[in-house]
This record gives sequence, C-alpha cells and structure tokens, in this order.
Amino acid sequence: MPKLLDAIEVETGKNPGASIIWMHGLGADGNDFVPIVGELGLGTARGVRFIFPHAPMRPVTINNGYVMRAWYDVSFGDLEGKSRRADEEGVRQSQAQIQALIEREEKRGVAAESVLLAGFSQGGAIALHTGLRHPRKLAGVMALSTYLPLGKLLPVEASAANKSTPVFMAHGLFDPVVPLMMGAGSMTFLTGLGYSVEWHQYPMQHSVCAEEIQDVRAWLRKVLKS
Repeated sequence: MPKLLDAIEVETGKNPGASIIWMHGLGADGNDFVPIVGELGLGTARGVRFIFPHAPMRPVTINNGYVMRAWYDVSFGDLEGKSRRADEEGVRQSQAQIQALIEREEKRGVAAESVLLAGFSQGGAIALHTGLRHPRKLAGVMALSTYLPLGKLLPVEASAANKSTPVFMAHGLFDPVVPLMMGAGSMTFLTGLGYSVEWHQYPMQHSVCAEEIQDVRAWLRKVLKS
C-alpha cells in the first residue's frame, strides 16, 4: 500500500457516517475546496467527513516542467495544443493513493458504499478514473471541469461493482483550460457504456459558480441520503 497522502479533514458531525474525498486541481492543494464545506450545508445527524488530500509534487510538461502539486503529468495531445494527454503512470499512482484513502475510511468505520470521490479539473479526472475502477461499490463520483483519462482502457478495467454508481459531471461553457468538448465527450462516452451521468454546464470558464454549488448540494444530499 502506498504512503498515505497528507490531507486536510473537516467533519460536519461526530462519528461521520459518510466520507467525501475531494481532490484539487493542478497547482493547487487541499486547501482549495475547504471553504465549500460550509456552503454545501451537509451538517446532518449522520455527519460527513470531508478529506482534501494534497497531490504529490511533480514536474508538469505543459507548464514548462515546473514542479508543482499534480495528480499526474500533462502534455499536449496534438501539435496545435488543443487537447491534453494524461501521463498513465502518474494517473495510476494517484489511483493507488486514493484507493488507500478509501481503505482507511473503511478501517475508520465508513463503508465503501458511503464513500464518495469528488474532484476539480485534474482531481476530477482522478475521481472518475479511480471511482469507476474501484472493486467495491462507492456512493458516487463527482467530476467538475474535467474529463475521463485513459478512457479507452475503461471498458476492460471497469469494476462491475460501480457500474450503477451515480456520476455527477459539470463544466464551464467557456473553459479555456479543459475545453467543453473534452468534458462533454467524456460524458457521452460514459453514457454510451451504460453509466448514469448527471450532466450540467454553466456560462463560466475554468472555475466553480454559485449555481453549480447549488446543484452539487442537491446531488450530494440525494446520493448520501442525508
């Protein structure tokens, strides 16, 4: 088992009955989405443990090789630089690290089916990649402003346990970092494989907006049955 990632934890109640592992985007860290806990208002009798892990430090090709927090390296997928290509080794390393966090939650008394993976941009890519391959059923997968990496391998690597797991995807119409066509294309691909994907798009760039947070809140309450 890989070394556990350092993470920030926020609990909305004592003895949490559900956990949300939320991964940040490229160059950020676990602090990035901590403020959203209060905005989501999931404080119920059940209690939710939010876990915001810090991605490892690594050089990133599209950022001139600068070392920063990243879930995997990214290079240009074509000569015009319109698409992004994920580093398979890095993706799989991050998958193992997130799976280790899921296993820790199980040891702390939260069943896998009450663990939800969430993430923004690169973090959302890892949420999709890991969640749909995890051997035990999860509560859900939430992927914001992102795409599915290593999609061609999913049909043979997918876990039957998570074939019916609810997926929430959202994207900005004017996203210059992860173009809308990448997110929408991934949604179409997943839907074609039989996954249940709730899709939203908003008039924003590579960010999160108030309307999106409202939709995330509604979906989380439904999925976590809080």
